[in-house]
Amino acid sequence: MRAILELSRFKKQLLAASVDAVMLPLTLFFAIWLRYDHVDLLLIKQYAWLMLAAPLVSIPVFIRIGLYRAMIRFIDPKIVYVVVLGVSLSLVVLVTMSAIVTRLEGLSRGVFGIYWVSAILYMVAGRFIARGYFIRAMGPLDGTRVAIYGAGNAGVQLASALRMVPDYTPVAFIDDNRDLQGATIAGIRVHGSDNLERLITRRSIKEILVAMPSLSRAQQKDILNRLEPLKVKVKITPPVGSLLSGQLRLQDVRDIEIEDLLGRDPVVPDMGLLSSCITGKSVLVTGAGGSIGSELCRQILRLKPSRMLLLESAEFNLYSIEQELQGMRQSLGIELELIPFLGSVLDQQKCTRMLQTFNVDTIYHAAAYKHVPLVEHNPVEGIRNNVFGTLSIARAAVDARVGRFVLISTDKAVRPTNVMGCTKRMAELILQAFAREQKHTRFCMVRFGNVLGSSGSVVPLFHSQIMAGGPITVTHPEITRYFMTISEAAQLVLQAGAMGEGGDVFVLDMGEPVKIIDLAKRMIHLSGHEVKSDATPEGTIEIRQIGLRPGEKLYEELLIGANAQGTGHPLIMRAQEAELAWPALQRILDRLNDACNRFDVETVRELLLEAVSEYAPQCGIEDFIWTARTARIKPETARIHAVK
Repeated sequence: MRAILELSRFKKQLLAASVDAVMLPLTLFFAIWLRYDHVDLLLIKQYAWLMLAAPLVSIPVFIRIGLYRAMIRFIDPKIVYVVVLGVSLSLVVLVTMSAIVTRLEGLSRGVFGIYWVSAILYMVAGRFIARGYFIRAMGPLDGTRVAIYGAGNAGVQLASALRMVPDYTPVAFIDDNRDLQGATIAGIRVHGSDNLERLITRRSIKEILVAMPSLSRAQQKDILNRLEPLKVKVKITPPVGSLLSGQLRLQDVRDIEIEDLLGRDPVVPDMGLLSSCITGKSVLVTGAGGSIGSELCRQILRLKPSRMLLLESAEFNLYSIEQELQGMRQSLGIELELIPFLGSVLDQQKCTRMLQTFNVDTIYHAAAYKHVPLVEHNPVEGIRNNVFGTLSIARAAVDARVGRFVLISTDKAVRPTNVMGCTKRMAELILQAFAREQKHTRFCMVRFGNVLGSSGSVVPLFHSQIMAGGPITVTHPEITRYFMTISEAAQLVLQAGAMGEGGDVFVLDMGEPVKIIDLAKRMIHLSGHEVKSDATPEGTIEIRQIGLRPGEKLYEELLIGANAQGTGHPLIMRAQEAELAWPALQRILDRLNDACNRFDVETVRELLLEAVSEYAPQCGIEDFIWTARTARIKPETARIHAVK
């Protein structure tokens, strides 16, 4: 059998055709014997030419319909349809030939009927028997022992795929359907989910593969909650809509991701809202190469604007997103003008010329410094980019009479405890003031929490720490955060922006906040590990608390007040927030700009407190240069200490 497996593809096809050439006449002989209950020399002479014709007719038909292209080891039940088609076509040819040659005189119609059934049985049964022998010949099944959660079509397809590779050995199905429990499907017994711990121990199961792609996220989350305490590695199939081929394959199974644990089903977007500010219009995205900006660009492109401008200060990021969008544009067959600009939102003159030259209708302002500790240590740069960058592009938008301006804000702007959050709140105040000073440009802002998959996200960090064997680092045991997928966040931003009437602060429904330490534990358990602690010293992954970073907040909020109003979208609310009149805000901004130019970080801190009344710094001034000078030590030493 090993020798057959090592044959070339052509030789295997030739061997299969040769076997059929021998077996089809024997099958016809068997049909004659069944019809007449005996076979004598007269019958053999009468049907001899038909037995010779059977392979000569059938094999070309089988070749034409592609029967020999199917690899025996990978055949599935669909081959039955191919066999029935091939045998039926060949039988029609044989009957036609018989009618021409003998006018069916002396030939029994029953022989043809029995041959049709017998040939189908031989072709199908023979190939599945050969498949079983070939799989056994590939060697003993000593791969990772896995259980498949879900004994439906997806589970059976996955079990078939697993049998083709030596890495996995499926030993059990798990299903909540009591009608299936106790049955044997594809040679694998179906078990209930009542006593999984005993099943895992008894069958030495190392991984559980959830093969139920039609489940909603809430149902999927419920299953993961039940599997988590088992401390076996869990993998999952993507939603059924992601399986483009309609078949579940081994490569479709993936590791658990944070969105699987959140359990919130996506809301169908309102296409009217999505397209109203984009389709057929000239659109600018600032910070186009960043995490949020790049996802906005992808979704905007699909909505077919007439022109798309990308503004980005990082050369490589701009190059990467432009190349990606050009590829998307070509593959989707979308006609639009795609223009990349290398530069900063602080260059107001360039921004104004850009907006006027290309008649920009809508701006999505995503350019910002967002990492809390980095901005805390570099407050002047954070203020310049987040506050004065927003001021610059907003003034340019007013001068160019842009129709709509949408700021990407953050939940950290609510009662901020850090410089980054305070700068984003100041950016909101600027746009609110501009909305009251003029009527042509509609300014609005959209707040949301942590975005999964964005740069610096905690989830990829946890994944890499688990892969390295730990420890997982958590700043504080009580810290909680809101999470949303990057695609959902971008989609909601586009819809919220279309609702803006001027000065609106939109807040996205982020679902329930997640305790970061609980998230870490769940990721450890679902990766097949145990948390190492005093209670479980045999655990493999330690969770280490490293303390809050400068400016970090235990709990994030989305609203300053409690007077949010609903909108036409179930996941978008409109907040009623305090504003600062432009003359008062302008005076603060002028003094703040002067303090930044003088690098007077103490005055900067005072002005931030004056502008944002809710600002409550979590720590003192953390600017590297200021702390070094204050401590009267060499800057090189201060930098080394800060890195440590």
